[in-house]
Amino acid sequence: MPEHLLWFIPLLPFAGFLCNGLIGRRLPRAGVAGIALLFTALPALLVAWLWQYMLHTGTLAVTAASRPWIEVTGFTVRFAFTVDHLTLIMLSVITGVGFLIHLYSIGYMAHEEGYWRFFAYLNLFMFFMLVLVLSANFLLLFVGWEGVGLASYLLIGFYWQKPAANNAGRKAFVVNRVGDFGFLLAMFLIIRQFGTLDFTRVFGQISLHPGMQGGILTAIALLLVVGAAGKSAQIPLYVWLPDAMEGPTPVSALIHAATMVTAGVYLVARSHTLFDRSPFALGVVAMIGAVTALSAATIGAVQHDIKRVLAYSTISQLGYMFLGCGVAAYSAAVFHLMTHAFFKALLFLAAGSVIHALSGEQDMRRMGGLRKRIPVTYLTMTASVLAIAGIVPFAGFFSKDEILYRTFTAHNGMGMVLWAVGLLTAGLTSFYMFRLWYKTFYGAERFDEHDLGQVHAGENEHDEGQAHAHSVHESPWVMLFPLVVLAVLSLIGGWVGIPAAFGGGNHFEHFLDPVFALSTEPHNVLNADQISHRLEFGLAITSLLVAALGWFVADTFYRRKPGTFGAIAAGNPLYRLVSHKYYVDELYQKLLVTPVVLGSKYVLTPVIESGLVNGSGTIAAFATRAASSFTRRMQSGNIRSYAGWLAAGAAAVILLMTYTVLTAHSVVR
Repeated sequence: MPEHLLWFIPLLPFAGFLCNGLIGRRLPRAGVAGIALLFTALPALLVAWLWQYMLHTGTLAVTAASRPWIEVTGFTVRFAFTVDHLTLIMLSVITGVGFLIHLYSIGYMAHEEGYWRFFAYLNLFMFFMLVLVLSANFLLLFVGWEGVGLASYLLIGFYWQKPAANNAGRKAFVVNRVGDFGFLLAMFLIIRQFGTLDFTRVFGQISLHPGMQGGILTAIALLLVVGAAGKSAQIPLYVWLPDAMEGPTPVSALIHAATMVTAGVYLVARSHTLFDRSPFALGVVAMIGAVTALSAATIGAVQHDIKRVLAYSTISQLGYMFLGCGVAAYSAAVFHLMTHAFFKALLFLAAGSVIHALSGEQDMRRMGGLRKRIPVTYLTMTASVLAIAGIVPFAGFFSKDEILYRTFTAHNGMGMVLWAVGLLTAGLTSFYMFRLWYKTFYGAERFDEHDLGQVHAGENEHDEGQAHAHSVHESPWVMLFPLVVLAVLSLIGGWVGIPAAFGGGNHFEHFLDPVFALSTEPHNVLNADQISHRLEFGLAITSLLVAALGWFVADTFYRRKPGTFGAIAAGNPLYRLVSHKYYVDELYQKLLVTPVVLGSKYVLTPVIESGLVNGSGTIAAFATRAASSFTRRMQSGNIRSYAGWLAAGAAAVILLMTYTVLTAHSVVR
């Protein structure tokens, strides 16, 4: 039965974590890699079988539930998994892209210390991420939610000798706790309002009461948005993701591009029934997404570290997904989630191949002219750049334009403004991605291969001592094969959602109809059938022209007239503001971090820790010592002393009984 197989999808990666975590230190590297790959490939095969089963039988959902997990005075939570069409897509992305990244990591991490530990952490992350998307209730989803946060902390800080990696891991952990606090409060309100955390029962109660609008639902939705903003790096909780680039590049590809950071988008999409009843909450989601997309794109346009460009690009693209959810275009948001997993994972892995070729160098100012040195990396990265820039017929064109189209036709009073912001972001995305492409692969070679690895030791520190032994080199095929597969997906991955305006049937949206069929309420989105395909086609062409303009500007500044942008930016206050990331980190440091540190130093430490905690321990020790001294005197070994204590005790009992009888007699009278 398929429901019994659901348990194995997350448990297999957990078994891989246990194997490598317990005995991996004593295994050869091939054994560690084999375990990690096997316990990632098997869940992918189970997901493929689920696709075949559900499509062949027409099953809309498969559920597996245990006996009650928590049962308190009428409140029951079961350890339950469910798979519907939305879950199928998420499982496919996690297991498919996850397997390719595991395969890539075999080559990328080949000479790193802690090889077994790295793959154990990767499998642990896969376990928690699969639990998150399989969950049939908010509480179990929260378990996976916290688990991926833990795994992220471990993987970001994998290079534990580097202070920057340790600080980045702590920053990610703390910032996500802020979002998780909002998620917890949302669950408490859900229990208070509905008496359950089960998705089916909560959303069923909402559907049965058409008059249930706003109010408590808005409060719940906004608190869920706080949690989603933390996990998916949206304003104001996005600051952890750029620093998380201190982790190994495969970690950036798996966690911070394809899977974990999309958990917030998944949470909003999964809770669409609740958000549909709160236009205000949807508006907040749309505004957060639009502002995040634009601001992150502007910052990414001036970064020099190749991975940080991609980090801000990830934040920007996640903003697009939030924008789609905010206009109730959940299918479009999930569509972009899927295509983004393909081309952004490819971008990170290709960047890792560049870093590998340059012995750890990440600064694009020390690259250039690499297209002939590493041709496979160049060609595959070109595919991902075209995809994220929204060039037809690559995947990003169809998913991004679907969000822009749904935003333009939104009935929330802000559709045109939000569409304009999204369109401007599309142009900036094209600009900074072609900027990265030109600075990395074109122009003069700005690196000295004899100094690489000595001046800028990066992730692959094992190459540091080998910089003189070889020249810039292409990656091994164990790393290149995942790039080729992801390049193909970056090209054709969006064809499943080609809209009618381009001669397609938008099969992706129809596939998700059983999940989101009731989400297009009149106050959110216009009926797509009422909109001319000519309008959709025109908006897509406009977006394509804007992307072409972004390419043209990048081509002018970084190929035909190199140095022009630097001359314009020199001394420009706006450039200085953007290059310092709008001073958000500095603002948080002064307004939040410094007061907490000072309060801990001058209030919590002397008053709470030294006074209350240590003081209570001292008082408890003194009281125990005094009681033991008194008790010790009673245990003297002297029979006369024991007789005296016995007589005193008997007298006390008699006096107590007499007092009780007299008191009762007076009450009766």
